[in-house]
Amino acid sequence: MELILLLLIAVFVFTYRKNNGENIYKFFSSQVQSLYEKYAPYSFQIVREKAKELGQEYSARQYFVQVGLFAGFAGGVAYLYFFSIIWAIIYAIVAVSFIPYLAYLRLQRIYSEFVFEQIQTYTTNVIMEFNTTQSFVKALEGVYESGVLEDPVASDVKMMIDLSYQNGTIDQSLTYFSQKYPFYIVKNMHQLFLQITKEGARDSGESLENMMMDIDSLVEGVYRDRMDRSNFHRKFVQYGLLLYFLVLSMILLLGTDQFAAMTKQLFVQILLHGILLINSYFLLSGEKYYNEDVGAE
Repeated sequence: MELILLLLIAVFVFTYRKNNGENIYKFFSSQVQSLYEKYAPYSFQIVREKAKELGQEYSARQYFVQVGLFAGFAGGVAYLYFFSIIWAIIYAIVAVSFIPYLAYLRLQRIYSEFVFEQIQTYTTNVIMEFNTTQSFVKALEGVYESGVLEDPVASDVKMMIDLSYQNGTIDQSLTYFSQKYPFYIVKNMHQLFLQITKEGARDSGESLENMMMDIDSLVEGVYRDRMDRSNFHRKFVQYGLLLYFLVLSMILLLGTDQFAAMTKQLFVQILLHGILLINSYFLLSGEKYYNEDVGAE
């Protein structure tokens, strides 16, 4: 009865929107968009806007397809386990509800990779500018005015310049930037410039050259780790999805009728739910690991 009611509601909405000249896809996408704008955290909105600028954000159509794939896969697996349309619908809804969380993880990874690339640009360009100007603040100004940096890093470099002039020293500006971007390459480079400024070193060329070599080495390690993670992630997802279908071996061994009869027992249902939940947690943990801290050395 519940399934019939849902189908009737869906038919009514589709017919109503079609008669009023509004595309059903646009209607649902606009509703989802309005809900997102209302309840999404401010920080997530910033990350999403940057992903849009980079051309990495999914379109509404891509999210709509993702909803269909998640619902279809989860519903199919649940029906395979329990031979129940009700459980298939429940698991399909639960799977779709995790799409915003997965989108959050993916966008955080994209944003983290973007920030790290900006930090790489910041450190290498500041060193090159310093070799010309022999002044850390002048080097910051040269990098900022060159336009090679984008927000938020560009705005923070401007803040460093302002802090340096306000305080007459680079200590506060270095502390500000190092706390906001706690990368090894930032910490090491700032420590070197602090020593050069405080000790008044006459010849810093060799030290800066060694610093450039260290930055190149660290960046190479980050990109190598990123490629390794990507390869591991692809195999991990394939393996995790295949685990859902281990129950097929039981169906083949026992036969469809006998397995369907077993699923009516409470103990068997609890066991099957446990398998689904544990495997889902396994996949989510892997997704979280893959998408976090990808820009750190």
